[in-house]
Amino acid sequence: MEAQLLSRLLFLLLGFIIVSGEAAPTLVTSLPGFDGALPFHLETGYVTVDEEHGSELFYYFIESEGDPRRDPVLLWLTGGDRCSVLSALLFEMGPLRFVIEPYDGAAGTVPRLHYHPYSWTKAASVLFVDSPVGAGFSFSRHPRGYDVGEVSSSLQLKTFLTKWFTEHPDFLSNHFYVGGDSYAGKYVPIVAQKISEDIEAGLKPTINLKGYLVGNPITGEAIDMDSRVPYLHGVGVISDQLYETIMENCHGEPYDNPKNVICAQAMDRFKALLEEIYDSQILYKKCNYLSPTPNDKTTHGRILQQETGALKHPPPRPQVDCHYLPGICLG
Repeated sequence: MEAQLLSRLLFLLLGFIIVSGEAAPTLVTSLPGFDGALPFHLETGYVTVDEEHGSELFYYFIESEGDPRRDPVLLWLTGGDRCSVLSALLFEMGPLRFVIEPYDGAAGTVPRLHYHPYSWTKAASVLFVDSPVGAGFSFSRHPRGYDVGEVSSSLQLKTFLTKWFTEHPDFLSNHFYVGGDSYAGKYVPIVAQKISEDIEAGLKPTINLKGYLVGNPITGEAIDMDSRVPYLHGVGVISDQLYETIMENCHGEPYDNPKNVICAQAMDRFKALLEEIYDSQILYKKCNYLSPTPNDKTTHGRILQQETGALKHPPPRPQVDCHYLPGICLG
């Protein structure tokens, strides 16, 4: 349901965006589905980060609803990778939310939006950026512009920030933080490091970097998988007995492919329990989805089989109140 809502809104937002190199930022005062003028300052625009290939990153900048001249500025990146950062704006910390209700897109109706009073923009200005190139509305005029990795994307983000702060010098004195979730855990520390190196080198503009933050970040497959066991034990998803069995028999074993028989059996039980919950937010109910989730490593190998089977046995329609975090991966 959320993916359908976001997809619909993305197409509608195209009407507010003019694709042109280094185009002047656009002040957005209203949005489809929102009743009346937006009660906050929303600016959108593009910044060129690769002149050779014509690569541009798209951003949404929402000024703090408190004191924008004093409150911190937060760069926010979402996961995927290449998921639209609009998902973070609408489902995580932004000042807008969808009204969760059925709607008929075929009839030309628009998903409704409402103001979210607990947004991070109450205390900070948030710079949401579609990164890397290919995420959301960010694009390249040459196919090679999409061939970017973790380091090159991080360098492009540093270029983005240099240009953005040059155009927005009033925010240079504000405390600045780099943040992101999920796959952005691979980019955020690199971006923070590159900014720190520029500060030490005395390069201008001087960004007032104070730190970085990551939520549920991807760091490395072994670390990420291993940390699930103590976490799920701590919140009561797995029993003391299963936890102790894993701790006693899986020491030094790779959790994804253990050689120890007892460890392998315990991990099979652990993975079976993991399948029963929504692992991105264990307090949400586990829902049905019409298509594989983006993080499913077996997706590419089973798409044809699944879609063929769906012709005879369609999957159940997702419930209206289903959530899928962190990424509605569009773009």
